[in-house]
Amino acid sequence: MTRRGWLLFALMSVIWGIPYLFIKIALEGVSAPFLVLSRTAIGAAILLPIAWRRGMIRPALRAWQPLLAFAVLEIGGPWLLLNDAEQHISSSLAGLLIAAVPLVSTLVTWRLGDHSALDPRRLLGLLVGMAGVAAVVGLDVGSTSALRMGEVLLVAVGYAVAPIIADRKLKQVPTLAVISLSLTGVALAYIPAAIVTRPRVMPHANVIGAVLTLGLICTAAAFLLFFQLIAEAGPVRATVITFINPAVAVLLGMLVLGEHFTAGVGVGFPLVLIGSWLSTRKSAPREKLRERIPVIEGEVAARQ
Repeated sequence: MTRRGWLLFALMSVIWGIPYLFIKIALEGVSAPFLVLSRTAIGAAILLPIAWRRGMIRPALRAWQPLLAFAVLEIGGPWLLLNDAEQHISSSLAGLLIAAVPLVSTLVTWRLGDHSALDPRRLLGLLVGMAGVAAVVGLDVGSTSALRMGEVLLVAVGYAVAPIIADRKLKQVPTLAVISLSLTGVALAYIPAAIVTRPRVMPHANVIGAVLTLGLICTAAAFLLFFQLIAEAGPVRATVITFINPAVAVLLGMLVLGEHFTAGVGVGFPLVLIGSWLSTRKSAPREKLRERIPVIEGEVAARQ
């Protein structure tokens, strides 16, 4: 990737590494549907007026079908499933399961005809990254039910497919319009469930702060950066941030909460970095050679 791509990659790794902590805090005072409504409503309130003033909304609505699919797979379904699952399983296990996103994304793009997705070096990087995540967070399955783990795996599928839809079907739609309309649609859809499950008392300040952080930084700002990352690195490489996210969450736990440095972190975090580097490297020098062969032959023929 380019330097700009690596910068976006680093920013997204941090921004989407902190929600694990803040979701846990927020769910101490609000329900899962109410949290989805809060995050999406905050993001929509910031981004939708800007997109409207720039005249982006009406043209974007022409692509309503892929826009709807993106909103459901990236936001509407995953956020509720993840919120619900994190009330019953550890953030470590959630992070480990979500780290399957790049593998799912690789398989989907391969099935869609992108055979370079199965480049051996990229696959090796994905497997190394998965091993690193497992070492960092630990396989804290315990007595977790298959249902809760299944919820997180469905989140991984949504997170894998949505960027591919954005890259293939929404390239001509302004990023700001895609994000603002998706957030607005999901917010409207969750109003009834949020009303029914609304908190009966005013949440504590830490819960309110967590909700605001999730809405402002992990939603509004994050999606703008994520679309830039997709444009810069492609949908498969962009999903590799899910390797870094759990590691970031563990490191923040040590820095902010005073958690201890473990052998898993010492072994796993370097593996995560190595796996991410291998997965995001440009593949297929052979393909470049194949593209170059006709040019070389033409130059030779011209000289003869």
